[in-house]
Order: sequence, then C-alpha cells, then structure tokens
Amino acid sequence: MTVTFEVRDGVGTIRLDRPPMNALDVAIQDRLRELAEEATRREDVRSVILYGGEKVFAAGADIKEMQAMDHTAMVLRSKGLQDAFTAVARIPKPVVAAVTGYALGGGCELALCADFRIAADNAKFGQPEILLGLIPGAGGTQRLARLIGPSRAKDLIFTGHMVKAEEALALGLVDRVVPAAEVYEQAYAWAAKLAKGPALALRAAKESIDAGLETDIDTGLTIERNWFSGLFATEDRERGMRSFVEEGPGKATFG
Repeated sequence: MTVTFEVRDGVGTIRLDRPPMNALDVAIQDRLRELAEEATRREDVRSVILYGGEKVFAAGADIKEMQAMDHTAMVLRSKGLQDAFTAVARIPKPVVAAVTGYALGGGCELALCADFRIAADNAKFGQPEILLGLIPGAGGTQRLARLIGPSRAKDLIFTGHMVKAEEALALGLVDRVVPAAEVYEQAYAWAAKLAKGPALALRAAKESIDAGLETDIDTGLTIERNWFSGLFATEDRERGMRSFVEEGPGKATFG
C-alpha cells in the first residue's frame, strides 16, 4: 500500500508511503479519498494525523504520470484530484499535518487540508507549479489564499519559490516548528488530546468555522447559532455542564 491508515486510542494516522518522495500519483489520490471517507465514518476515529514519514511529507504530484496526460485526460481527472483533497479537508474531526522535509505542490496542498500544521525545522513548503507552466490544481489557489492572504499566496504561486519552516511559520502557513525528530510525537500529542474531547462539539466548531469562512457573517452566525443550540441535545453537553457545576472547569470526560 502506498497510503496506510492506522488507529490507536482514537487517533487515526494517514501515512503516505511511496519512497523516495511520496509523489502523489492517481492511485495515491484515490486512496486518500477512500481513507478520508473511512476516517469520517468510523466512530473509533476521533482525530486524524496526515504524515509522510521521517524524511519527506510529499514532494508533489507524479510529474511523469501527468506529462503523459493530454487536455482531455486532465479534464476527466482534475475533479477526482480535487475531490480527494476536499475529502481530507472535510473530515469532520480535528486533523493535523505532521510535515517533514518537502511539502511541495500537491504535498503543500495536502497540508493545507489540515486544521493545524506542525512542521519539522527542516521542512520546506512551496507551490512550484508555475515552473511547469501550470497553476496549483488541488486547491492551492483557494486554500492558500484563505490561510495566508491573497498577496502572500500570489507571491508563492507566481514565483514558485520554496520557503523554509521558519518563514512558513511567519507567513502563517504552519502553526508550529519543532525538531524533525519530534514532529510525529507532537502531532500525536495534539491529536490525542482532542480525541478525548466532545466529538460533536468539535465537529460543530470545525464546520462552523469552515462554512462561515465561505459566506457572509450573517449566514455564518446562523450556522453557528444552529450548531450551538443543537449541541444542547447531546450527552456531551449535559456531561460537560454537570461536571463544571459539580467539580469545576476542565474536569469533564467525554465518551
């Protein structure tokens, strides 16, 4: 398998495993979609890690495979490419990308699908598609601009240059930079902590933020209000409030 999925204590790890650079060919893209849908369905999966291994996250698409495609072939394939990444972005659970080495092109776009990004101090990010006479096609023009702003996104996409981990942190492209040996450990700690949280409330928070960013503030507030009131029907809300009243804040445990 070029992509694997392992679950431990509520944390599911989607691991790219196509040495040496985890090039994202069609088979990997389709497998990512399948595993994202599995992570969405499974009740024993409460948070997710995207990981490429100790050396590299993903250095981009399989260029040799793409070179063989003509316009008609890519018209037919491009939606499948986007659908795979969208499936990852829409996992209704906390998702963290643990990034080592290169995260370029599709690799950067995959990291953008996560809610939180932890990068190794040796990581490098970029959208170099322009150097091939192309633009990002797996969501990069949309997710990158929403994350770091249009001007910064245009600089990266127009030039195709790479940024090191510390610059990526300054841009807001990543959220934390750690020693390379600690990337997965810290990603797991983040995911494991949230795996113990109230699953429906976390889903509500994620969907409210993501959906709200795509619309006007009044519609966003309606989305938030509906989720907020709906959570009053959940056992987790009852348990959380009872624990707060009886034991004080931060002591509730959720199933």
